[in-house]
Amino acid sequence: MVDYRIELVILPVSDVDRSRAFYGDTLGWPVDHDQTVDENIRFVQVTPPGSACSIAFGRGLSEMEPGSLRALQAVVGSAEDALADLTARGVAADGVDEQAWGRFVRFADPDGNTWTLQQLPDWSQRAE
Repeated sequence: MVDYRIELVILPVSDVDRSRAFYGDTLGWPVDHDQTVDENIRFVQVTPPGSACSIAFGRGLSEMEPGSLRALQAVVGSAEDALADLTARGVAADGVDEQAWGRFVRFADPDGNTWTLQQLPDWSQRAE
């Protein structure tokens, strides 16, 4: 079987500079690349801390409508810590949503692309 590693997700945005500021400055995610290829193509790549998958956005990268990606999910060690970090950075985020399959915090970027942060359950505490 072939191994598949998701290493890059394209995010549709309307304003590249605003998105770079949100992900790079507001969220504090490292900006790995910001390259203007020509007047039609600009590629910005950021990587969430601890992630093996990067996020790219820019001009000429996707035909998706800005804000139409509503399925991004990342795993965090603590939902409370993630919520506190987002709030301290001025990002509007939902409070912690408790479910049997994890604890969740949700937020959106300036275009409306949504993120869900999941704290996985401690499966070691399950009854056998």
